[in-house]
Amino acid sequence: ILTSLLLNVWIYRSIIKPLDRLKLATQNIKYGNFDFEMPNVPKNEIGDVCRDFEEMRVILKQSSEDKIRSDMEEKELIRNISHDLKTPLTAITTYVELLKKEDITEEERRSYIDTLEKKSLRLKVLIEDLFEVSKATSNNIVLHPMDVDVVNLMKQVSVEHTSQYEELGLDLRFHVPEEKVVLQLDNQKTYRIFENLFVNIQKYAMPNSRVYVDVSVEGDMVRIVLKNMSKNPIDFSADEI
Repeated sequence: ILTSLLLNVWIYRSIIKPLDRLKLATQNIKYGNFDFEMPNVPKNEIGDVCRDFEEMRVILKQSSEDKIRSDMEEKELIRNISHDLKTPLTAITTYVELLKKEDITEEERRSYIDTLEKKSLRLKVLIEDLFEVSKATSNNIVLHPMDVDVVNLMKQVSVEHTSQYEELGLDLRFHVPEEKVVLQLDNQKTYRIFENLFVNIQKYAMPNSRVYVDVSVEGDMVRIVLKNMSKNPIDFSADEI
């Protein structure tokens, strides 16, 4: 009984209470209220998520005050943020309720805690991504240029998606210079750009088709082109993409 009581107290302080604060913060952001704080969060993964969320809130508030985007764009961004956060938050809440049950086995308890950790990490990644977006829209983003071989970087990204491409039957074909193509770029952020392009191909390319990656040096410029066949008819204008 004492162990169960202590476990319930730990669950409440470490998971339920900060989750309630996080849900309240999400609701505030959804309705455009950035004047709130999340003090006294625990020192665990969910606490890290709360602190990341607080940093994002400060940046979003500054962005709103500076009117970087129009009111319509800000509302659309807020709706998207709320939607992206809803899925892992709902899952976390569900598994917290399961943990509170007294008739679960130790194996089930470990499984639920493992799932909670995964969902919390997923939520943390989402908020970090949104944090980067909010910094970019408020012109607070800092770049760290260095010598980057863009061909090698693109191949690194493609390797990360090899299994997904193979499952879809996508034949990736590189047409790139044999020598290095070195540019002054922020390695991490350029990696994210390339990763986004490869993920989009994975989402929208017609299965069992070819995908082309072309890199060419044109004077003092480097041209990078990714091409794929769309699985759906392109019956809309480019402005709608």
